[in-house]
Amino acid sequence: MSKKVNFMCTAFRDGLQSMYDARVLTRDFLPAVEAARDAGITYFEAGGGERFQALYAHCNEDAFAMMDAFREAAGPDAELQSLARGVNLVGLEPQPSDVIELHARLFKRHGITKIRNFDALNDVDNLVNSGRCISAAGLGHQVCITMMELPPGFEGAHDPEYYTLIMQKILDADLPFDAVCFKDPTGTSSPLKVHETIKQARRMLPEDAVIHFHTHGTAGTGVSANMAALDAGADAIDLSLAPCSGAGSQPDVLVMWHALRHSEYDLDIDHRKVREAEEVFKDCMGAYRLSPDALAVNPLVAWSPMSGRALSANTRMMRSWGNEEKCLEVLQGMGEVIQFAGYATSATPVSQFYFQQAYNNVAYGPWERIDPGYGRLVLGYFGKTPVPPNPEIVNLASAHLELSPSERSPLELSDADPEKGVEAARQLLNEYNLDETEENVFIAAVCREQGLAFLRGEAEVEIYKADGEPGEAPVSVPAAAQLFVPPPPRPSGEEPAVASEERPEEGLPAGYSVTVNGREYSVLIEEDKVIVDGREYDVDIQPRNAEVIPRVQSDEGTPVTAQMPGKVIRNLVSVGDHVQTGETILVLEAMKMEMPINAPVGGTVSSITVSSGDQVSTGQVLASIA
Repeated sequence: MSKKVNFMCTAFRDGLQSMYDARVLTRDFLPAVEAARDAGITYFEAGGGERFQALYAHCNEDAFAMMDAFREAAGPDAELQSLARGVNLVGLEPQPSDVIELHARLFKRHGITKIRNFDALNDVDNLVNSGRCISAAGLGHQVCITMMELPPGFEGAHDPEYYTLIMQKILDADLPFDAVCFKDPTGTSSPLKVHETIKQARRMLPEDAVIHFHTHGTAGTGVSANMAALDAGADAIDLSLAPCSGAGSQPDVLVMWHALRHSEYDLDIDHRKVREAEEVFKDCMGAYRLSPDALAVNPLVAWSPMSGRALSANTRMMRSWGNEEKCLEVLQGMGEVIQFAGYATSATPVSQFYFQQAYNNVAYGPWERIDPGYGRLVLGYFGKTPVPPNPEIVNLASAHLELSPSERSPLELSDADPEKGVEAARQLLNEYNLDETEENVFIAAVCREQGLAFLRGEAEVEIYKADGEPGEAPVSVPAAAQLFVPPPPRPSGEEPAVASEERPEEGLPAGYSVTVNGREYSVLIEEDKVIVDGREYDVDIQPRNAEVIPRVQSDEGTPVTAQMPGKVIRNLVSVGDHVQTGETILVLEAMKMEMPINAPVGGTVSSITVSSGDQVSTGQVLASIA
């Protein structure tokens, strides 16, 4: 008699995040949810993670409305699960107790039935309060232990004995849970380690305890890791649907069904109906641009463990910055960055910290510049890492950030922070005359400026589509990045244009990358038209001898420039304000993180050349200080 294997369909949360950077409009994929429901799938991942923030930051949508629509599409009896990052919830920084309690109640209100709760540091203290709130709200609590494989040559954590220790800490904390998930966001854990880890957990847990296993296909071992988990006693696994399956995402339902044929396990699906659902999903996603990095197994991920989403998004960003040749060097430096930070799992937000610090080490010299998130990680502001961070890096981070190491828990620090919490969020809503609904309070508390911009009606649509749709802003994607994503479908028989440094053939547009004041523009010249960053202008171009135009020297003072490409999300000063050396004058968003831009000198702000929402490039002048 075959053993039924339960699975959660991750296509519409982790799949969208891993393959499309979470930037997908709800209405575009809902028909696929209905098709999956009709195919007999009853357990879905329906929200949380990056599919909360991204809706406000990039889709001009409300995540709570998305969950409501998902519930309607999936049907009243479907199991809907969301993802929470422990004390960070669905954001990138720790939250206080009142926001954690509000999170559980709101997600229950909007159709979620269980929450997977993980902490990238495996600091059990970061799971206790959120787990208790989840259970108190009447939701199923799936507590997580996060996994990854350490790069070859490194040791000290992330072996079966370490995971057993974390499992024991969860049990000792008297933390209520309905299931235990072993979650590998990098897909690097070897199948043998997965088997041994789950086998030991099965011995420790009650006989009826549910064990769930989650992995990705990034390293090419997703199916074999799932098989190892099932053989060790796991009850459920995560699977996805094409086009959001494989490689950077979870193994495909049909691939896993095929792998289990003639075995003792059975997914209990109608493969014909699942195939039909996948065809619907492919049609839904046909207009979206899919990064090649998300599709490919990456053999180097074992040396630089990252989630499939972080790997594809970060390498895509480097390409858009014109630093593609440094990608390999950055990835090769990940091992040392992970080791010195104390082996926290490479999952959000830690994976962003790792990549940013590795990038800094390549761009500015080894450990010459400390990423603020990485610095706060090693200083203890996100909790206790599996092993103590390197003391030299701790001292370096403390000096660079002018911040002392913390022994207090992230929850304690957040509860004591007057700028966090429900009351602080209400004050922000009042400042902008916005309704004080509980949903709005939560959006303001967790998403801050991006959430407030949405609530004020100022959010923009920034998604990777081939063409803008009526009523939407055109797809906003860095010009250089367009060279590294599949182009829109061509008419049958049409040959693709081949990029070349030589002059284009007659009839083909001439393409250029033009940098003005540090900002890069994509320029295409087509007879009497010029297309600049996707906008078309009618022009009259005549040959002439170029005149030498003298440079205009700025007398406004010391320029403040962008350290990297990003989006301005907050201006903190005005022209005429006096600032101190090192004072933060504005904040950029890059790699999902907030990057403070500090004054290089003290003085008076003489000019500000950017506004909130502007995209900036490396070296672009943002302000001047006289």
